[in-house]
Amino acid sequence: MAELSMTGRQRVMALMRGQRTDAIPLMPITMSLAADQLARPYREYATDWRTLVEGQTATAERFGFDHVSAISDPCVESSDLGSKVVWFDDRPPANDEENPLLADKSRFGGLELPVPGSRPRAANRLAAVEGLKARCGGDLIVEGWVEGPCAEAADLRGLQRLMLDFYDDPAFVNEVMDFVTAMEIDFALAQIRAGADIVGIGDAASSLVGPEIYAEFSAPRTARYIDAIHAAGGLVRLHICGDTNAILGALGGLAWDILDLDSMVDLAEARRILGPSRVLLGNADPVAVIARGDPAGVRDALARCHAAAAPAWIVGAGCELPRESPPGNVEAMAAFAREG
Repeated sequence: MAELSMTGRQRVMALMRGQRTDAIPLMPITMSLAADQLARPYREYATDWRTLVEGQTATAERFGFDHVSAISDPCVESSDLGSKVVWFDDRPPANDEENPLLADKSRFGGLELPVPGSRPRAANRLAAVEGLKARCGGDLIVEGWVEGPCAEAADLRGLQRLMLDFYDDPAFVNEVMDFVTAMEIDFALAQIRAGADIVGIGDAASSLVGPEIYAEFSAPRTARYIDAIHAAGGLVRLHICGDTNAILGALGGLAWDILDLDSMVDLAEARRILGPSRVLLGNADPVAVIARGDPAGVRDALARCHAAAAPAWIVGAGCELPRESPPGNVEAMAAFAREG
């Protein structure tokens, strides 16, 4: 690999400013892969901030990532509100889709906005951000994470119910999403105070709605997240895994700093729609290329991404790197980032 003169933090910040960098920034999402670096069960990684910090640090050091992240699972906020969560020993927890907190709409009236960090899982994430800042903040970007408005509404109401609600009870959807937006903004700002440089907004459920619903329900609230995070001095990484081709125009109207694009998105078309200076991340196929491919295939896939999206582009996959990703393939990602 080429010798580097910038820290990961300096490299990412330079790209954000449109300045020259000594290499392409490298910011893939890792969760299970990071836990596996320590040979620890994932439940421990998701619930003990110390394990998360150790796993993220070990992963960044081994593969030369430019960031560390407090992301662990989509159940942090919902479980603190009282949602039923299905726990597993060695894979991420999941919201109980069959028994969501708001299956009965009348329960919504009893929800109160939590004070950030006053409930166990949010407190654990804030501790993780603080720990990552203390361990890595001088050299690497520290990333916090919150659920987006559509994703968290789906966590609380159930995905299938929410999709029907958009048509059957839009007033209820607006109430829930407004609650979610206030809660997540508070949580995001608490993570910035804890040391996060950038906050990821995970809103996968928005990939399942059409452009009209996205523009009416999700986009305005995502804009409120972004404005609040920017006002607090943070950057925003918007992560909507899935097929977002139909909402690229609406995404272009939002002031995110980094946009993750999944592997089914036409990266060249996204660049055309979003313009030459918006920073894009991805979008190598995390399964077919990173987990099941070989180093040569990884380099070829990244070269195609680079040709479509550079120079305002960050090396990464379409979504989380699967835990079964061969180390050689992750090393190939790092080599491409360092040598282009």
